[in-house]
Amino acid sequence: MELLTSLINNWWVGSVSMLGISAPFIATFIALFAGFFLNFYLPFWKLRKVPGPAPTFLVGHLPLLAKHGPDVFRVLAKNYGPIFRFHMGRQPLVMVADAELCKDVGIKKFKDIKNRSSPPPTVGSAIHHEALFLSRDSRWSSMRNAIIPLYQPAHLASLTPTMQSYVSSLLFNISEAEKEEYIPFSDLVLRMAIDIIGKTAFGFEFGLMNQFSDQRNDDETERDNDITNFLEEYKLNLDYLKMDLPSSFSTILGLFVSASLQKIFKKILARIPGTMDFKIAQNEKKLCQRIDALIAKRSKEKNKESVDFLAALLNARESGVSKDLFADNYLRALTLEHLVAGTKTTAFTICSTVYLVSKHHEVENKLIQEIDSFGPRDLVPTTEDLQNKFPYLDQVIKEAMRFYLVSPLVARETSQELEISGYILPKGTYVWLAIGVLARDPAQFPEPDVFRPERFNPTCDEEKKRHPYAHIPFGIGPRSCIGQRFALQEIKLTIIRLYQHYMFRHSPLMESPLELEYNLVLGFKHGVKLIALKRGA
Repeated sequence: MELLTSLINNWWVGSVSMLGISAPFIATFIALFAGFFLNFYLPFWKLRKVPGPAPTFLVGHLPLLAKHGPDVFRVLAKNYGPIFRFHMGRQPLVMVADAELCKDVGIKKFKDIKNRSSPPPTVGSAIHHEALFLSRDSRWSSMRNAIIPLYQPAHLASLTPTMQSYVSSLLFNISEAEKEEYIPFSDLVLRMAIDIIGKTAFGFEFGLMNQFSDQRNDDETERDNDITNFLEEYKLNLDYLKMDLPSSFSTILGLFVSASLQKIFKKILARIPGTMDFKIAQNEKKLCQRIDALIAKRSKEKNKESVDFLAALLNARESGVSKDLFADNYLRALTLEHLVAGTKTTAFTICSTVYLVSKHHEVENKLIQEIDSFGPRDLVPTTEDLQNKFPYLDQVIKEAMRFYLVSPLVARETSQELEISGYILPKGTYVWLAIGVLARDPAQFPEPDVFRPERFNPTCDEEKKRHPYAHIPFGIGPRSCIGQRFALQEIKLTIIRLYQHYMFRHSPLMESPLELEYNLVLGFKHGVKLIALKRGA
């Protein structure tokens, strides 16, 4: 036996010497292999007791996502229950697909799970992390408390005339395009939403609705180059937030390494010309400079009568109450966040509502009857009217938001170890609420694939029996969307004014069913194309 051991040792040493491999090299190789192994399997090991399918090496459950699309979460919830694992590359997500458990995470245990987890495209991006959405702990609560007064009913009422002026521009552009093959409805509504945010958040006239009209008439209105460049850089910034193959290398890498390692790689790649990370960093730098210039311009004006969001923040900073909280970098991030959060989401909901209503004539007739009973067609509803006089419209919007949920996942991250549904989750666990699964749960919404606004009638049995947190399109708890009143005011006003003058039908040039595009928020891949029918006198 000793002779055999000696022979093996001599062979190993001889082989290593022949290959020129040194002991330090072997040690380094073993260390790298161990680190690589731990990088992929340690996150899984910590959550191994949470049910879910076995992850594929390197890619996790991405093959399942490719196979089923966003329906993968419904499939997994059906197979594994209301709480399960989904691996986005190496990163395990604990998915919660039950209304009571969502309440548990979003409200009851909020203090231990109040932060949002960061999607890979935003990791290392100051302009996104310094705004409200991804801010953390005490900074988030301080910032939220300072901003909430801007969304109180009195302030929202002061913005109604601004919204109305852009809705009128939308109606004008629809009338101009009536005789065309179709109306590029989603494009028009997005332009309107951006113009509204431009005026209500920045105090600037972006002029996208006028630009659309000019393009149709071969006219060219002189536009502020700073505004034009700002909007182009904003659009690029949104495009860079996508999580697909054309994404930056650091974003793709974020699926396979920890966030701290991703930040390091992102910083390195951002310094290498020609890389996508370099382009993103340069665009973000230009965008920051552009916003800083806009803020400086508004700050010099010192118009105390302005009611826009930026003016309110500048006034708060001038008063000294929130001077540190609204330093230049945070002010910049907050103003951009309003443009990001308040445009595509609102436009998508308006488009999906009109798309669904125009497909269901009985809903359309009932909605028009309610709108006509409000008063003459040129009567613009007040903020109070919008809240109290259109109950069926409320039901229609809720059902449209259930049917096409603009953000079907709500991301959270545990700040300390806690227990959910019997499972112990370590600090730093990503817990995502699968509210898109809840929205199609037949136990909460019988015949979930049927568009039926009446299911949200407060007097019907279905509404009475439904769990109060089965439908949470704006999120849940203290971290829910603070701009939801603003968004609903814009959505309601737009739909009322549209149906005061028009009915809509699907264009034969639009695909059916609509193809959706899944990024950080839901979108229509090829847009909504409609035919507008002018209503009689």
